[in-house]
Amino acid sequence: MIEQLRPGASAANARVALFDFDGTISLIRSGWMDVMVPMMVEILADLKTGEREEDLRALVEDFVGRLTGKQTMYQMIELAEQVRARGGTPREPLEYKRQYLDLLNDKIRDRLEELRAGRVSPDKYLVPGARRLLESLQARGLKMYLASGTDEVYMQEEARLLQVTRYFDGGVFGALDDYQSFSKKILIQRLIAGAECAGAEFLGFGDGYVEIENIKEVGGTAVGVATAEPECLAVDDWKRKRLAGVGADFIIPNFLCHDELMHTLFPQ
Repeated sequence: MIEQLRPGASAANARVALFDFDGTISLIRSGWMDVMVPMMVEILADLKTGEREEDLRALVEDFVGRLTGKQTMYQMIELAEQVRARGGTPREPLEYKRQYLDLLNDKIRDRLEELRAGRVSPDKYLVPGARRLLESLQARGLKMYLASGTDEVYMQEEARLLQVTRYFDGGVFGALDDYQSFSKKILIQRLIAGAECAGAEFLGFGDGYVEIENIKEVGGTAVGVATAEPECLAVDDWKRKRLAGVGADFIIPNFLCHDELMHTLFPQ
């Protein structure tokens, strides 16, 4: 179940583990692209440029995928640029973001309600095997951080509902409206500058282009979680291609390969 893309790669020296949230740990927001992409395609199609809808969809899917892992605001900034490039007058990116969040909240409202009411186990909305892996990494003494492009106020509640906050002794971080004040890249740079760890001592997990790129930029080990959501039983080829292209050392569809993964990451 593990595809090793870089022979000899391991996390034998890892002291810090950085996890993305949505699609890597949490499935609460599974299907978010099916909300964001149609919204953006509709906004661009309303400009009546004569472009085919399938071409607009391909354009939007490309930049949404490329920016996945960064704060949602960056995708909205790109949308505004695409509107402007077509002669339109874009709304403020923050307005586009709020429009998207309203649509997404309609989609996930029932999921949140059943978690808040305790009607389902939190594990229903975890990527399979995630909790066992978090417990194993915690037991090995790795300091763990959770960082997301989703707004901090939402993802902190969702992490609490999924009962995973306790694993992340380094902190739980999400996006802010002041989007330039925090990112996964900034977090990594702060940890290195503060001598918490060297770049090669980072182990990162993510299903997005950005977090894998950030980990590899400093020389860390990156596990691409190419989950085909919501079942997460097979590798999503589109995710795999992007994660491999930006330097992932390993590709997995979920964390059910726990024993093999731990042995591969920590061969000694």
